[in-house]
Amino acid sequence: MLNVGAIKEGYVLDHIKAGFSLKIYHYLKLDQLDCGVAMIMNARSNKMGKKDILKIECELGTIDLDIIGFLDHNITVNIIKDEEIVEKKVLQLPKQIRNVIRCKNPRCITSIEQELDQIFYLADPEKEIYRCRYCETRYKGR
Repeated sequence: MLNVGAIKEGYVLDHIKAGFSLKIYHYLKLDQLDCGVAMIMNARSNKMGKKDILKIECELGTIDLDIIGFLDHNITVNIIKDEEIVEKKVLQLPKQIRNVIRCKNPRCITSIEQELDQIFYLADPEKEIYRCRYCETRYKGR
């Protein structure tokens, strides 16, 4: 059996689709943070068959939970303080995401002006579709 020790303060991301934790690691830019990360891949799960788990030891508030909600809002987020789970976050699709994905429109102002933030808003919650704020504004004639 695999044994990964407790963390003092941080997050445990559970119920990640098997093989998806590395993608989350990159989107959260955990390699740029000064924090400990344990990645457990293909763990057995009664609910999912196989799953990944990420344990991130860092100061609370360091991780943008909207990014996780955008990637997969079914992930369970356990908030840890003093080695105890103090809260379980239920994620939802964020209404807006910033600098997570890039606009595919080559004429988008964000493709030309590199210092502009890439801002997307949730256009269709049922289909989980996000639209570029700049392109939608331009196409609506505002």
